[in-house]
Amino acid sequence: MANLRPLTAEAWQDRGDRAIAAGDRAGGDAAHCHAVAASVHDSELIDAAMALAEARLAVAERILRPRLKRRPTDVAAMRMLAELAGRLGRYRDAETLLRRALDLAPSFREARFNLATILHRRTRSTEALDEIARLLALDPGNPSYRNLRAAALARLGNFDAALTVYATLLVDHPRQPKGWMSYGHALKTVGRQGEAIAAYHEAIAQAPALGEAYWSLANLKTVAFSDEDVAAMTLALADARLAAEDRLHLHFALGKALGDRGDPAASFAQYVEGNAIRAGQLKYDAAETTAAVARARAFFTAEMFAARAGQGDPATDPIFIIGMPRSGSTLIEQILSSHPAVEGTSELPDIPALAWQVGERDGASSVTAYPEALATTDLAALGADYLARAKVQRKTARPLFIDKLPNNWLHAGMIRLILPNAKVIDARRSPMACGWSNFTQHFARGQGFSYSLADMGAYYRDYVGLMDHFDAVQPRAIHRLDHEALVADPEREVRRLLDYCGLDFDPACLRFWETERAIRTPSSEQVRRPISAAGLDQWRVYDQWLGPLREALGPLAD
Repeated sequence: MANLRPLTAEAWQDRGDRAIAAGDRAGGDAAHCHAVAASVHDSELIDAAMALAEARLAVAERILRPRLKRRPTDVAAMRMLAELAGRLGRYRDAETLLRRALDLAPSFREARFNLATILHRRTRSTEALDEIARLLALDPGNPSYRNLRAAALARLGNFDAALTVYATLLVDHPRQPKGWMSYGHALKTVGRQGEAIAAYHEAIAQAPALGEAYWSLANLKTVAFSDEDVAAMTLALADARLAAEDRLHLHFALGKALGDRGDPAASFAQYVEGNAIRAGQLKYDAAETTAAVARARAFFTAEMFAARAGQGDPATDPIFIIGMPRSGSTLIEQILSSHPAVEGTSELPDIPALAWQVGERDGASSVTAYPEALATTDLAALGADYLARAKVQRKTARPLFIDKLPNNWLHAGMIRLILPNAKVIDARRSPMACGWSNFTQHFARGQGFSYSLADMGAYYRDYVGLMDHFDAVQPRAIHRLDHEALVADPEREVRRLLDYCGLDFDPACLRFWETERAIRTPSSEQVRRPISAAGLDQWRVYDQWLGPLREALGPLAD
């Protein structure tokens, strides 16, 4: 009797390789997909999958890398190694592996979904949508595909479309706490606060320990937690099995709740716990920022700017708002976006991406080649590249647009080279207030400096040092707008701001809270109200615990 045992994964891989070698791409695709199905019985891949599930990434890597050396067309192993790379933030490696897997097995849906996810994380959401469209054509009701499509649409600023996807998805699949939370984020962004609050509460009802949902309510800055909310968060934190992500979000939310109740000592203790967890995850190194600032000051000299004058793209479209997070930059964006000539596009990732690209031109890391590599870069081409990337986010025909990524202060020199006619606004807030506001804020991505008071002070000090340098080598090129001055005399500062941007005064800029637009930042609800001085001195209640911030700031603290 013939042997009826099913083929092993390795046998299917061999069949796939032979089919592709013979020019039969469809046969190769089918065989490699059979190999993926057969791999669920492969003991080596089972061990790797267990290691991934238990976050033993080094163990998984020790299994998968030798496996791919022995079997370079093992698409299941490629996908698993790509997942590992993604978890480590090595998104380029993950993309390379997934594209190789899909070249061999275009019908490998899980790999295509992983690729779409990686593209979305790399802020290439247009490409992600193309991959998701291919998946939805095969499985239009798949909730994971629909969730990712909504997230990608939101990333691109297509909030109406994203909200439609979320709303229909949650009708079809209502038991999705994280789906409700994402829906809440999109609703908050477009100003539908009541519906956002309801969506966050639904997420909590379905997952009572979902820390991010509680933090999302706190992050609105307008929600007062009830006694029951505080008790529920405290109870969730008492569970030793609670995941670190939920735990840190709950600490930040409780910090806000207890601060609102007038208990600064208990509030500060919660913030310390939440910040400590996040700092441990990010491993921020303040010395790297200080070194980057020193390199920028050495490279971006008055002589260098004079030598490269006029070599960038001459476009006048962009207005960059740079500075510290929590410095009033969203307020400035909202004021400018109320002018009929200016479109607000929020925080764009393109300048840091281009800086990284410049640093990688010769195969070196951006740490060692940026900014010095700009000396031999085609500045006009780089400026044009930025404008092409930013165009994806533009939704109107207004002549000017805003890029409000605060951390672009570190790249102000590159901006001045590649887009010499762009406007650059330094949003400045007093250091103690700014430092404390950052320490109480959990950011969705990055801002590793903000989770330690000492790191926060050092970062602020580096930022001011670089801005002072540009004031010296390019006087009046960057417009500084102090938050406290704006609060004290809005009309004077708004007129100065518009004059710098070459814009006529428009009264709508003083009624900025009436402007309806999507706002993605933590200050979204605050800028939908008139200017208030209420938060200027909030930090003083906590002053007795802010010694590390004050010490790191040095003379700037006063």
